[in-house]
Amino acid sequence: MEGLKFLLAFVLLALASSFASASDPSPLQDFCVAINETDGVFVNGKFCKDPAQVTEKDFFFPGLNTPGDTSGPVGSNVTTVNVAQIAGLNTLGISFARIDYAPYGGLNPPHTHPRASEILVVVEGTLYVGFVTSNLANGDNRLITKVLNPGDVFVFPIGLIHFQFNVGKTNAVAFASLSSQNPGVITIGNAVFGADPSIKPDVLAKAFQVDKKIQIHPLSLMFSPRPSKWTRRLKFVLVFVLLALASSFASASDPSPLQDFCVAINETDGVFVNGKFCKDPAQVTEKDFFFPGLNTPGDTSGPVGSNVTTVNDSTLLNPPHTHPRASEILVVVEGTLYVGFVTSNLANGDNRLITKVLNPGDVFVFPIGLIHFQFNVGKTNAVAFASLSSQNPGVITIGNAVFGADPPIKPDVLAKAFQVDKKIVDYLQKQFWTDNN
Repeated sequence: MEGLKFLLAFVLLALASSFASASDPSPLQDFCVAINETDGVFVNGKFCKDPAQVTEKDFFFPGLNTPGDTSGPVGSNVTTVNVAQIAGLNTLGISFARIDYAPYGGLNPPHTHPRASEILVVVEGTLYVGFVTSNLANGDNRLITKVLNPGDVFVFPIGLIHFQFNVGKTNAVAFASLSSQNPGVITIGNAVFGADPSIKPDVLAKAFQVDKKIQIHPLSLMFSPRPSKWTRRLKFVLVFVLLALASSFASASDPSPLQDFCVAINETDGVFVNGKFCKDPAQVTEKDFFFPGLNTPGDTSGPVGSNVTTVNDSTLLNPPHTHPRASEILVVVEGTLYVGFVTSNLANGDNRLITKVLNPGDVFVFPIGLIHFQFNVGKTNAVAFASLSSQNPGVITIGNAVFGADPPIKPDVLAKAFQVDKKIVDYLQKQFWTDNN
């Protein structure tokens, strides 16, 4: 039986190889074993070890036969094996995980991987699994689910919200492979209600269509809040320059990110890479995603002139959502917007909220796959233009996808994931779900 388990896991890795080019840039040599020494220089991914110094230890990680501790609040434990654990995974576009689930409701709660698809095989127990599509043409979010038994394999597409729930009376074990050396994890409950600093209750109350005091406060308490800064107003028009700025995202051959962001720096010290060197992530601020002054009219006297194309009009809130296949660049035309995005889980398990108040002419960037929002904090209508780096970026509106999926996600799953009474889940689902059959 023990041999069968690991044979299944080995077959899973073989199956997963077809995903390897879906997210990460392809390697330009046999391997590029990661090293942590940067000398203050950061790149998209990792620097390589001298190939002459590479050994079998660089491709090895022991202990995935050891069960994880499932005594925590959600009843599951994920043991990850990515480039942080196996340095030889650098540039190979793949990583691995073991997931343990407690009996009677162990849950890997609704989450996304912004940089990876996932293929999962059940080794022990019975799992109810599913993912929610991005917004369909009719605005709905479709829930696709399956009950898996030992030997069953299931695929979760890149960037989509998904979960696994133990519906059996015994422990369950699954192995998963992901199509990135660093797929990232955004646990929806933690990112939306536990961001640091916290997303404003006004934003969440409007997004989830609930009273701020009755519903949002207890949810925020479960995931640890702290208020964030914001303020004010005003107006203008311009978009041609926005499209020019956005063109840097449009190339289909650009390498995919290996972390949430890689803020460019110009210092090279004579070393050149494909793109730009990255700023130390600890030094990144909202200013790195911000550009002022686009309310200054450009010169339209040239042979082609300039004009407005795509318009997105927001009168109050563009609720927390993700684009699984695109980064977004946004310019404010009228009004004042409070905007922000939440990082995937950091090394310490936190989700960092990066926010900015935008006035007319201000530009802001939302990295691919991350939960983000725009909120009108002014007294007048607000208008913004956005360009996205895909012809079909997809939209996953968090409230709709989690509480309005069709068919609905089981209340037991959501109550456990958000650590609230099932009655609150029932209430939230009533706000979002409509039986269209």
